[in-house]
Amino acid sequence: MTVGRRVVEQAIGQKLTGEPLDDPNAGKNPAAVALGKLGGAKGGAARAASLSPAKRKAIARKAAMARWKK
Repeated sequence: MTVGRRVVEQAIGQKLTGEPLDDPNAGKNPAAVALGKLGGAKGGAARAASLSPAKRKAIARKAAMARWKK
C-alpha cells in the first residue's frame, strides 16, 4: 500500500473501497493497551521529575553534542 493511499484512508476514516479501516488493537488485550497508553503519557514527565537538575543538564548536554556532532 502506498503512503498516499494510507494517508487518505486515515483522513476519511475508511478504506477507498468503502470498507471500515482495520482495528490496530484487534487481538490485543484491552487492559494492556490501556496501561500502555497510560504509561506512555506520563513516562517522560515522571522521569524528568525524578532526575536532579545536574543530571538533566548532563543528559541535555550529551544530546546537544550528539545532535551537533557532524
